[in-house]
Amino acid sequence: MTQKRFKEKKERTEEIRLNKFLSDAGYCSRREADRLIEQGKVTVNEQMAVTGQKVTLNDVIKVKGEIIKREEEQIVLAFNKPVGVECTTDMTNPDNIVDYIGYHKRIYPIGRLDKNSQGLILLTNDGSLVNNILKAANYHEKEYVVTVDKPIDDFFIKKMSSGVEILNQMTRPCQVEKMNKHTFRIVLTQGLNRQIRRMCETLGYKVQKLKRIRIMSVKLENLPVGQYRNVTDEELGGIKEWKGVSEDRHSNNR
Repeated sequence: MTQKRFKEKKERTEEIRLNKFLSDAGYCSRREADRLIEQGKVTVNEQMAVTGQKVTLNDVIKVKGEIIKREEEQIVLAFNKPVGVECTTDMTNPDNIVDYIGYHKRIYPIGRLDKNSQGLILLTNDGSLVNNILKAANYHEKEYVVTVDKPIDDFFIKKMSSGVEILNQMTRPCQVEKMNKHTFRIVLTQGLNRQIRRMCETLGYKVQKLKRIRIMSVKLENLPVGQYRNVTDEELGGIKEWKGVSEDRHSNNR
């Protein structure tokens, strides 16, 4: 048996947790997988699944009667989200991002960008990549261009840079640069709920337009609003080199 065939056979017989399998398959998050299992909507080899169960790639896993397979091809898309689209996979929501894109394979967003904001959001079928990127300890950078309702002064820039108290905590120090009278650029390394809007409101400003232009090594650049593209190998390499992001989607950390 060749080394390649031995490796493939070993991978197919290696046990992984069922919730991680469903996450890696791009079906849902691990938390949502546990909920589906508890609700009796998941079967393994036609038997009702149980929380914490381990499976192999040789098992037949179904959710609501649909066979779920883990894609070997890693899909990572960069999408310029329009205002009004929501970063949810809830198909009952008419504004969900999955229906808007209409991609031919199952994908879901990495993180969020609120409904009233525009710009870069990444989508993938790789649950392990999602989990690693979303770990707060990674301190990965996200860059935004923001327009507010009144002139920006030095005090505003200083406070935004050093930290603002929102949601009962101080935001991390960040890079802030004034671009013109009402517009600034900001680079965050955390993702609190509606963070930039809340920071501005605390300082007496109201956000009129918010656009995300970069996530780590991936830049929005000239991608038209409502369009997506494949993340390049170079960009993906930059993501994987970021602190804490695993380089191997099928590593032994299962």
